[in-house]
Amino acid sequence: MRARLSERMLRSLPLALAAVLLAPLPQAVHAQSRGVAESRVSPLREEIEERAKDQIRSFYAARDFRPVWMDESGRPSHAAEMLLDRLKTAQVDGVDPRAIGFEKLARLIAKARRGGAGDSAKAEVALSSAFANYIRATRGTRHANMIYESHALAPTVPGVRAALDAAVQANSVEEYLTGMRWMHPFYAPLRAALDDASYSADERQQILTNLERVRALPAMPSGRYILVDAASARLWMYEDGQPVDSMKVVVGKPELPTPMMAGYIRSAILNPYWNVPDDLVMTTIANNVLERGVGYLRSGGYQVFADARDDAPMVDPKTINWQDVQQGRRKVRVRQLPSGSNFMGKVKFEFPNPQGIYLHDTPDRHLLDEAARQFSSGCVRLEDAPRLHRWLMGAPMPARVRQPETVEELPQPVPVYITYLTAMPEGGTIAFHTDPYRRDNTQLASVDTGATGSDRPN
Repeated sequence: MRARLSERMLRSLPLALAAVLLAPLPQAVHAQSRGVAESRVSPLREEIEERAKDQIRSFYAARDFRPVWMDESGRPSHAAEMLLDRLKTAQVDGVDPRAIGFEKLARLIAKARRGGAGDSAKAEVALSSAFANYIRATRGTRHANMIYESHALAPTVPGVRAALDAAVQANSVEEYLTGMRWMHPFYAPLRAALDDASYSADERQQILTNLERVRALPAMPSGRYILVDAASARLWMYEDGQPVDSMKVVVGKPELPTPMMAGYIRSAILNPYWNVPDDLVMTTIANNVLERGVGYLRSGGYQVFADARDDAPMVDPKTINWQDVQQGRRKVRVRQLPSGSNFMGKVKFEFPNPQGIYLHDTPDRHLLDEAARQFSSGCVRLEDAPRLHRWLMGAPMPARVRQPETVEELPQPVPVYITYLTAMPEGGTIAFHTDPYRRDNTQLASVDTGATGSDRPN
């Protein structure tokens, strides 16, 4: 009775309203379509489960053996085609395409395009394996020699499972591939520029050279770090992968280049001494004393010690035969007291390294106005040391510090990477810089492994 009444009521309703009432709920439609889709990919999942091994199997098991590279119809997706194109040109990343089985992979993808769960599963598993191996290879392949204070500062090579997990956790696999998110942010724009016909053959070669240098930098997706580029003489402060501040710097002159290196800044030294390098004691200091007398030392705030030992006693400069010092027959140690004219300025930031390189303030402000700022003897002179101090310490630099060599420990060590980029991304294009150290056409190792000692004036 109720059924017949309902039918009569529906017949009496307007046709459009009856259609709405009879239509299945949206949730039901979604569940129904999802069930159809799942039944369609179910054979593919079964084949993936059958073929995936070791870490690849662990990766797929965690996602219920759902495919990454095949679309809903079981055929290669756009991401799969993108990866194939990337692997075809892997030689620009220092990776041999044959070493990651490019030709075999291309054949598997061609078969998968025709459909069939077996062929699709073979291509799916092979794509994940090749992708993980490609990531591991680009992170661990040849790159410009950089001196690392610790292995923790060098690019790390992820495991197969970790490499794949990072890709599927991104917004999309296509975006992860395009941005090469497993590399430093400079890498993908430089690599993409190799396909830009607006760049000359020489510029593309310059880009290739700089790709090697960027491969020496870790991805650094989070946290804080400092990047110094000796080619453009500029410093950037990074937070969570993004530059938050920048300043000009003065770096090593061509005959005393700043090495490519990485370390942890651990402390700021307020009111630092300047310990004059031995060769400058022989030349600049001794020559000035012989020409101007020992008053030169007093007016410049210099102290003289009996020899080069750290615990050597201080001596009266009048008792020293400066002719012997000039000729190398006598060694003395000279340091400059903290002052407004001290070569180190008000602060230096130290990171342990045998090359004697650090970042420091400078009284020679005029050098920062130069377009090319390669004037130091290796160390990095800062445009705005107080600003860097504020960023590192989270507090302003003290206005007045009386005690020499006052040490402020950083709340947490901050990595600093000193590189050399004559081509780098800038505003949607590639900015090319001069090659002041003439490294682009020479072996980088020959210029980056020597010690440079402490900084010195011109």
